[in-house]
Amino acid sequence: MKPMSILVTGVSAIIGQGIARSLRQAGALPPVRVIGIDRNERSPGPSFCDAFHKKPDCDESHPDYLAFWDRVIEKEQVQLVLPGLEVDVDFLNPRRAFFAERGVALALNRPELIALSTDKWQQGEALQSAGLPRIPSLIPETWQQALEALGPPPLLLKPRHGNGSRGIVRLHDETDFQYWRNKAGQHWMLQRIVGRDDEEYTVGVFGLGDGDALAPLVCRRRLAAAGNTQEAEVVNSPAVLAMSERLTRFFQPVGPTNYQFRVEADTVYLLEINPRFSSSNSLRTAFGFNEAAMAVDYFLHGRTPPAPTIRPGIGWRYSEDFVVHAQP
Repeated sequence: MKPMSILVTGVSAIIGQGIARSLRQAGALPPVRVIGIDRNERSPGPSFCDAFHKKPDCDESHPDYLAFWDRVIEKEQVQLVLPGLEVDVDFLNPRRAFFAERGVALALNRPELIALSTDKWQQGEALQSAGLPRIPSLIPETWQQALEALGPPPLLLKPRHGNGSRGIVRLHDETDFQYWRNKAGQHWMLQRIVGRDDEEYTVGVFGLGDGDALAPLVCRRRLAAAGNTQEAEVVNSPAVLAMSERLTRFFQPVGPTNYQFRVEADTVYLLEINPRFSSSNSLRTAFGFNEAAMAVDYFLHGRTPPAPTIRPGIGWRYSEDFVVHAQP
């Protein structure tokens, strides 16, 4: 049987590596030929692939960058692209027609959800309009205004755009407020801290586009310093599961989607939506929720993936040496 040619972007980063390895672990799939691309060729990522192409040193908007994709698609006979970086989602999303004309499927979420997820303030507005819990948030003119609306410090300053913990700082007083809002520029917001730092939930959902989804995987997580999941434990949380289902009916995601939550006083608050593969995709694969295999079924073959068989347990992400010996 001729292998399927599947391209994974960002294979020198943690998400892309997780996708590539998940494809290797998808026993129910026909043979797969993994094509990797990344700007960085000096990493373990290319070793997880059957072929690797280094991105050109130009901006994604440059004509040479699109020409690079054209060459790779033709040479490798690419059938499906699985984006492992947010910047690649941003590149692929407005160019769906370009890839469709070349017979290449893209594992992309709904354009509306991709756009909404890039702005945390607009995401909160959407939740509020739908009658769903929203973390108390404000874009205040003064520190006093923030305290009156959100309560006593510490408060969180977050960039409106971005993901993970990048740019998020705790404000303890007016000096912090003045300093960090100047550092953050124009696009920022304040939020009350909800829940506990040691109790967050990450939920993997594979959306079917109509408000339905495969049974989600709910994990309690502990974060690494970089903001990605360091430890994940499969848990049974009816409240988190119910909120995940409400969000799925409202946002109607397509394909791999990640919700992140905190719980306070029985209220489940959405921290963030990642409408794409997230950094915990490899951990979810280890528990039986293989989003890469699901994406092949759904986006390439046009069929609903089989329901996953979840294995309970605790998973950790850890560092391991990877050495490539130079040829004499």
